[in-house]
Amino acid sequence: MKEQGYYIEIENYIKRNEVNKRRRVLEENYDALNNYWNIGRLLVEAQGGKLHAKRGEELIKKWSIQFTRNYGKGYDATNLRKFRHFYLEIPKCATLWRVSWSIIRIILPIKDINRRNYYFNLSVEQNLSVRQLQEKIKSNSYERLINKPKGVELIIPKKEYTVFEDMKNPIIIKVDKNKIIKSEKDLELTILSKIEFILTQLGKGFCFIGSQYKINNNYIDILLFNIELNCYVVVELKVRKLKVEDKYQTEMYMKLVDENIKKATQNKTIGIIISKEQDDYVVNFVRSNDLIPLIYEIIRK
Repeated sequence: MKEQGYYIEIENYIKRNEVNKRRRVLEENYDALNNYWNIGRLLVEAQGGKLHAKRGEELIKKWSIQFTRNYGKGYDATNLRKFRHFYLEIPKCATLWRVSWSIIRIILPIKDINRRNYYFNLSVEQNLSVRQLQEKIKSNSYERLINKPKGVELIIPKKEYTVFEDMKNPIIIKVDKNKIIKSEKDLELTILSKIEFILTQLGKGFCFIGSQYKINNNYIDILLFNIELNCYVVVELKVRKLKVEDKYQTEMYMKLVDENIKKATQNKTIGIIISKEQDDYVVNFVRSNDLIPLIYEIIRK
């Protein structure tokens, strides 16, 4: 066998090992969560049901001493209470078992069911790490949703995506403490320096295409594409109050994009105008001749 042949065969074993490693991690996580949920179920049954919490506390205190002595601190009274809470609050759900116990422990204390299920769904859909989830909660991701979903089911079934589904209000831009935005170029550079963070504020599926994007001797401040909506997004920046001509200018750019770069399989371009209203920047969506204003808040570090 030639050297390259050995390399390919070794690589195949490495790939197989990495796939098996990930599978084992998923299986171990599933087993752990299944065990924790069933421990919680048995604790509730042993105490005589959900209405007999006082007796349950006595059992937990007594049994945790023995469990901790035999199996370590992972089964102390605090964790046994968490397992019981897990069983009482969360139905057995194979899809949810894809997240880690660390994620579940962070979300479980949230009392509002819609808010709690939102973060569960978000963790599953975006495969969030503990740190990423904590950042979402700290930044009030749910509270800032424009259209807060009601009656949120655990693990939402796939449905048609709308532009406002994950959009936040206010949208946050982080800038240096002493930085002053005097011009549209300053605003553009500020947004571009934090573009990844800004795109997640707008919602799902936004991708950066370019800045000062040239079409027929016209320059679009920022051009985006949204995968979920399957359309281009024109972004125009103003460091003053919105004027009616700004809407006409943005609509002209939207038409240019549709005529020159949009493919037949893609939807019509939508537009965003960011303009200054007193001390805030406002995001205005242009779509089907409608202008939809949102607050765009600049947060100083």
